[in-house]
Amino acid sequence: MNETGIDGTGTGGTGTGGTVDVLIVGAGPTGLALGIDLARRGVDALVVERGAALAPGSRGKGLQPRTMEVYEDLGVLDAILAAGGPYPTGTVWQDGRRTGEHRIFDPVREGEEITRFTVPWMVPQWRNQEILRARLEELGGTVAFGLEVVGVDQDEDGVTARLASGEEIRARYAVAADGGRSAVRRALGIAMTGETVDPDPLLVADVRIPALDRDLWHVFPPGDGGAGYASVCPLAGTEEFQVTARFPEGTDIDLSPDGVRAAIAERTHLAPGDVTEVLWSSDFRPRAALADRFREGRVFLAGDAAHIHSPAGGQGLNTSVQDAYNLGWKLGAVLRGRAPRALLDTYEEERRPVAEHVLGLSTAIHRDEARRGAGTRQLGLHYRRSSLSEETRPAPGTLRAGDRVPDLTVDGVRLFDLLRGPDWTLLTLDDGVFLVRPDGHVGWAGESAAGAAAYRERLGLDGPGAGGERSFSAVTVRG
Repeated sequence: MNETGIDGTGTGGTGTGGTVDVLIVGAGPTGLALGIDLARRGVDALVVERGAALAPGSRGKGLQPRTMEVYEDLGVLDAILAAGGPYPTGTVWQDGRRTGEHRIFDPVREGEEITRFTVPWMVPQWRNQEILRARLEELGGTVAFGLEVVGVDQDEDGVTARLASGEEIRARYAVAADGGRSAVRRALGIAMTGETVDPDPLLVADVRIPALDRDLWHVFPPGDGGAGYASVCPLAGTEEFQVTARFPEGTDIDLSPDGVRAAIAERTHLAPGDVTEVLWSSDFRPRAALADRFREGRVFLAGDAAHIHSPAGGQGLNTSVQDAYNLGWKLGAVLRGRAPRALLDTYEEERRPVAEHVLGLSTAIHRDEARRGAGTRQLGLHYRRSSLSEETRPAPGTLRAGDRVPDLTVDGVRLFDLLRGPDWTLLTLDDGVFLVRPDGHVGWAGESAAGAAAYRERLGLDGPGAGGERSFSAVTVRG
């Protein structure tokens, strides 16, 4: 077997001696976001994708407020804002007439945190991926297409990924971001535990319907004739709609253009000919499943490879991107000699409970047992129980160790402007001193800065790194 190179010459990857620091399997939002986070830290990462191009289709189209904050830090926010738009108001149709409004998301209520981003932002997943790829390549990262990983072997020094072609890629660490049917997860023998959320299969398709109003999200309840539910949502930044249609259990859905047109005509007042183009279509059965563990040695699971959601709550893609955001700074710190390998143990410790919680929320929303409210915005997710979170104040304030630092402006200074970038920040506010992790969560909180050094020593942080990059910066903001 050969060690493959991204240029197909068999000379190795992008790293020295044919070994990359991190091999990321899968070029969806998870893998691309992780690639960006590693690239800006100077980590030699290679993203491989079995397809010949980025995956098509709108799929996960909603970006929650917390993901928008992550994207701001990763340097893609302006492009994401330009590419998308807010969600439209829903309108309910019955017998060819509009019969009422349908509120997709609960409004922000009094007392909830006010941030720059308060509601989801719509960007079709294919466009989201294009933006992430462009940013990765701007930072010097690479996506190699047509490389299918079918197995992995490990030893004390790294991981060897075996490709369908018979070639191999060598890496110090690997991350499986290859989706719900992850070949890497199966190769590792990691099971998923879950349930069928809804036995009825769903069709999802991207289409063009010039005759339909693009200012509204069109909702069609099940009809008297037996046709199932459908929704037709205009995709922001495009001329397309995303169509979702429910079918009876056991249906073999026709994904052809004619089949998609027929499904729309059966459930709406539209004729088949009103659908002028069918650009992409797929079917799925809503499931909720969680990997039994998120790590096997030097291989980590992230995104759909680790947790599968119903799309109803708009949580899957967002939870996946935040997996990457959590893992990226930890891999970077270990690979650059700034933290011990034990830091990597906290990835599963922190992210698996979050994924389990969010899975329950997604399922409840699918079953109309919960609303799309504050919980879906993901601003309140925290790591208070993590071994990385140390709260030393006898009377903690609102902001505690493990919490996400809020998007506040204090004395004319926006906190996020101080925290942006790949480093830790020692932040002094009126209610305490906070050592803020690179992902914007508080690691240590105290009444003065005196205990911060002991916290860093306990975790083995701030070791000898390369490149002279700061690992810690200190700022004082008084309200």
